[in-house]
Amino acid sequence: MLKYPEIDPVAISLGTHQIFGKTFSLPDIHWYGLMYLFGFASAWLLGLYRASKPHTALQKNQVEDMIFYGALGLVIGARMGYVFFYNFGAFLEDPIWLLRVWEGGMSFHGGMLGVLVAMGLYARKIQVNFLDLMDFLVPLAPIGLCFGRLGNFIGQELWGRETTAAIGMIFPNDPEALVRHPSQLYQASLEGVLLFVLLFWYSSKPRPRASVGALFLILYGCFRFIIEFYREPDAHIGFDLFEFFTRGQLLTVPMAIAGAAIMVWSYKSAAKKQVK
Repeated sequence: MLKYPEIDPVAISLGTHQIFGKTFSLPDIHWYGLMYLFGFASAWLLGLYRASKPHTALQKNQVEDMIFYGALGLVIGARMGYVFFYNFGAFLEDPIWLLRVWEGGMSFHGGMLGVLVAMGLYARKIQVNFLDLMDFLVPLAPIGLCFGRLGNFIGQELWGRETTAAIGMIFPNDPEALVRHPSQLYQASLEGVLLFVLLFWYSSKPRPRASVGALFLILYGCFRFIIEFYREPDAHIGFDLFEFFTRGQLLTVPMAIAGAAIMVWSYKSAAKKQVK
């Protein structure tokens, strides 16, 4: 069994200060929030690198605005996705809870939808083909996903199911004190590092339009579906279909199917253009 490193989820404690005779308590800066910043920064740097290559959808001076649009879409979509996909009952009881982001609750699937909407608006603004823009963007996403899962690990949330494997660990905040899979690290490795390597390799050469985005949907869908077997379902939801599959798996399957369909369409369209 591995020992949990017990990293303080608070990265920087700003404490209490007196200004003009009044006492102010400044909010702590948590690692989870910093991971979002690290993810956006890495996407910006990788975007500049990709924009420096020939035959790309964006110029360097457009990358910063793309990251801004994407960040807004991600945060708004991730919050709305969590509320509507995972905890709609709480929203019906207290609609203002949607705005209390500091209480936690973000969804990848909602974030993805938010980014799609944001990129649609940005593609229209700069008059770039939406599919070309997404092919440019998706290889930048996995490193941000990796940082996000590391933030989950530090914050001791979204941990795994009980296990007897040697890689299991006890999370100090777990009231049951069970030996669990560190599923956050599994996700950081597959949805983050491995997905990044595969997408960057695939997109390093010219590919049919929409195929890079399609590969992202396929690989993320497969990786997430597999890891959900090791991740503890949300306590207020439990298992969904057949009391076996999780909500995350049910939301992920359509992603992989859509990715496969787009991939087939992409290569068929490219083949027709070559024939002409």
